[in-house]
Amino acid sequence: MASAYINAKVDLTGTSPVVLYTTPSITTAIITSILVSEDSGSSDTITVTLTNAAAAVFSLFKVKAVSANTTVELLTRPLVVAEAEIIKVTAATGGRLHVVASLLELS
Repeated sequence: MASAYINAKVDLTGTSPVVLYTTPSITTAIITSILVSEDSGSSDTITVTLTNAAAAVFSLFKVKAVSANTTVELLTRPLVVAEAEIIKVTAATGGRLHVVASLLELS
């Protein structure tokens, strides 16, 4: 079994859902961290969802508050993401939030 540590990152410039990470085929991912940084000086909120291979959407964090000029760790435990599943993030206001996920891919 091959493994690789990687990160996925996005700058949320708008208010539409943005794909943070999609698990490749024949792979399982273990997300160990999702950091959200607010860098504009204004508080904001973030929504994080997981879409499975059948296109069902599951809410992981719904309108999670991020204070001005802070970084928030969203996960308290690792999150397993199966093949073809998608993690999406949405900011309430564009141009305020950056998101970085650290994960281990197993294939």
